[in-house]
Amino acid sequence: MISARLGHFFDAPLKKFAKHIPFNPNTITIFGFLLTIAAAFVIPKNLKLGGLLILLAGFFDMLDGIVARVNEKATKFGAFLDSVLDRYSDAFLFLSFSWYLAAIGDHLGAFLSLGTLVGAFLISYVRARAEGLGQDCKTGLMERPERIILLIFAALTGWIVPILWIMLVLTHITVLQRIYHVWKLLKNHKPK
Repeated sequence: MISARLGHFFDAPLKKFAKHIPFNPNTITIFGFLLTIAAAFVIPKNLKLGGLLILLAGFFDMLDGIVARVNEKATKFGAFLDSVLDRYSDAFLFLSFSWYLAAIGDHLGAFLSLGTLVGAFLISYVRARAEGLGQDCKTGLMERPERIILLIFAALTGWIVPILWIMLVLTHITVLQRIYHVWKLLKNHKPK
């Protein structure tokens, strides 16, 4: 939803800055991923610091695409690498929140985090499977930017369980939205 509306919103304001970045976009992607891993290990010990690290990693996750587009270094492999590392990042973050919640005895919260992780993976899987069938599938309420924003908010405010409830419901609604979207696209399509 945010991606569809704001897509390349920051390209213009960050264009001059991005032109002076000497690093390959894939290097920026990997650095952002390493920050996410650091956040995942910090969250069980210091929730707010973990939230700030997720925010910083999110900046690099956005910057890699801007640098690639502005400097005409966008590649299919770069998009592929970014997508794969995003899935790993999601896993590390939701497992980290689950670890934090289990450690304080909130097993329901830990389950919510794991259930949201399943939904996040299914959102990506449904899109990839639809694209494998030649269909565009970027619809839905809870894409990755929304999940990251909510995780940052949860870590900074401490309202983890209520936010995980929201995310759990909306991630699985998004999966259903995408399934319905692909069904509509394919229902009149005759196989060859």
